Amino acid sequence: MEDRYEELIKIINEADYNYHTLDNPTITDQEYDSYLRELFELEIANPSLRREDSPTQRAGGKILEGFEKVEHKIPMLSLSNVFNESEIVNFDSRIKKENVANPSYVCELKIDGLSVSLQYEKGRLVRGATRGDGVIGEDITNNVKTIKTIPLKLDREIDIEVRGEIYMSKKVFEKLNEEHVKNGEQPFQNPRNAAAGSIRQLDSKVAASRKLECWIYHLPNPEDYGIATHSEALQFMKDLGFRINPNNKLVYSIDELLQFIDEKTATRDELPYEIDGIVIKLNSIAAQRRLGFTAKYPKWATAYKFPAKEVLTKLRDIVFTVGRTGQITPNAVLDPVIVQGSTIRRATLHNEDYVIEKDLKIGDVVAIRKAADVIPEVVRSLPERRTGEEKDFEMIKFCPICGEALMKKKDQVDYYCLNPNCDARKIEGLVHFVSRKAMNIDGLGDRIIEDFYNMGFIKSFTDIYNLKNHQKDLIELEGFGDKSIANLLEAIENSKNNSVERLIFALGIPNVGEKTAKVLAMHYETLDNLMKANFDELNEIEDIGNIIAKSLIDFFSIDYNKKQIANLKELGINTVYTGPKVDINEDFYNKTFVITGTLEKYKRDEIEEKIELLGGKTSSSVSKKTSVVIVGANPGSKYDKAVNLGITIWSEDDFEKVLNKSE
Repeated sequence: MEDRYEELIKIINEADYNYHTLDNPTITDQEYDSYLRELFELEIANPSLRREDSPTQRAGGKILEGFEKVEHKIPMLSLSNVFNESEIVNFDSRIKKENVANPSYVCELKIDGLSVSLQYEKGRLVRGATRGDGVIGEDITNNVKTIKTIPLKLDREIDIEVRGEIYMSKKVFEKLNEEHVKNGEQPFQNPRNAAAGSIRQLDSKVAASRKLECWIYHLPNPEDYGIATHSEALQFMKDLGFRINPNNKLVYSIDELLQFIDEKTATRDELPYEIDGIVIKLNSIAAQRRLGFTAKYPKWATAYKFPAKEVLTKLRDIVFTVGRTGQITPNAVLDPVIVQGSTIRRATLHNEDYVIEKDLKIGDVVAIRKAADVIPEVVRSLPERRTGEEKDFEMIKFCPICGEALMKKKDQVDYYCLNPNCDARKIEGLVHFVSRKAMNIDGLGDRIIEDFYNMGFIKSFTDIYNLKNHQKDLIELEGFGDKSIANLLEAIENSKNNSVERLIFALGIPNVGEKTAKVLAMHYETLDNLMKANFDELNEIEDIGNIIAKSLIDFFSIDYNKKQIANLKELGINTVYTGPKVDINEDFYNKTFVITGTLEKYKRDEIEEKIELLGGKTSSSVSKKTSVVIVGANPGSKYDKAVNLGITIWSEDDFEKVLNKSE
């Protein structure tokens, strides 16, 4: 019986390895199921036989209350990014400047999944963990054990940690989304999100059902095994039974490296899984150790990120919208098309010059992509696909809402509707007033504001605070019950207590953004003081300047605006700064900070607020005037520019240490 048990485990493990790792099935599905069923029955009849590395343990079944924290003995750092040929050449030049003669590199596919650390003791899998913040991850051992491409037991009784990428294949992703849609559930946006959501399921049966896979690509301590190069480390891990992606190559020149990137870029869509770039690693382990690390990244490796994917669709129409300032924006109406997991139907075309520059005609076939992988963008038209039925673009001369003639300001590219009573401008102004960074009134979304405007409930800012007078009317509307109305009115009432910078921003003063509103509120402390300020006084405030000073003077000189503010004060809206005061600190005072990359410990606005309260400033771009760049994961070109300019770089941990010292 024990011999048969051991034999079944060996047969099934070999079958899994041949099928999932070598892609070379040696037994039929029917035989596999028969062996697995026999193994299950043996374990049920003889519980003492059951081993932790038995293939039956991949089925899952444990339900956790949460994931325990795991400390990585060797930090799991992310990689810096490069985006074009010149940046790849610069990376190679930096390596050579570190006295690495004739460097060779290993090029690997950058799998679009999530990183995992696997720990083995005496050849048995004892722990799987997420990367987390690079130092502390989460224990996902139960879910990792359900992944058939991860061996539960190695052929050698060896203590080892390896790292890799868990992912979901395109085929499994498509099937999973079909099931979600069929069941009335929200489909996943892309395979990476699906894999991440699956591996963090507290019920390991759910994780097991998602058919995740894993490639192993990194050995953190190769010297301990007498390994001198990364290519040798890959072969060593493969010999132990780990699944190593075959699409890697050892190259000896920058030309070979670029050729590999070109080849994989051209064939990426043919792969059964998603990749988002090519990882480039210095092959020599000794040279890797000599180069070392920054606070976040190894200096000896980088990731080339593919350009945003482009998809072709038809430009059906160009329509125009009116913003709260009266700015007219042309927008592309597109045949629905999926771009990087999202369905795109519209995209902004910014202004008349943009449309002319792109040579866009209504009816064109156009290329669409997501700028920065987020914002839909029309890249170009395809004139060679034209049939002769396309229509030329014409910029409108009159407001599409109120019919007033449009004006184009001197030395600007945008057209404006200057009618203060334009319905579109009023609606957009109201939407801005209640938005999260302004008065933050939850429950008054764009559509509700538009509906209430058209119904006559809300025509001005003050009407928002008188909405309680329409309570009986609201109850009769579809989707508005007693509880939702009570919550809305409570949110409106609570907004009266906001610190005044929110109100200054909410008023929609041209050129006065969220940060400027806070600077003004902290400087003047009350709205009355701000309204009395003259041009010269405003112009002397750091970060204000001529344009903003003139906008403020012009805005507060208009009787309608002054009356609105007086009405808001009568309704009890706070007009005094009640936020925290600036606490001047030498580590932050009068210094300019740039924040870049994906943050893990803080939200971006949290860091910005802390910097400002200690006397510092934040900026969106790196320049010689930048004092410190705070980097999260995948910071991109801002990080590279900071390095080239010799600017101080902080990780989130560095920021936290300085902050704690200051406090």
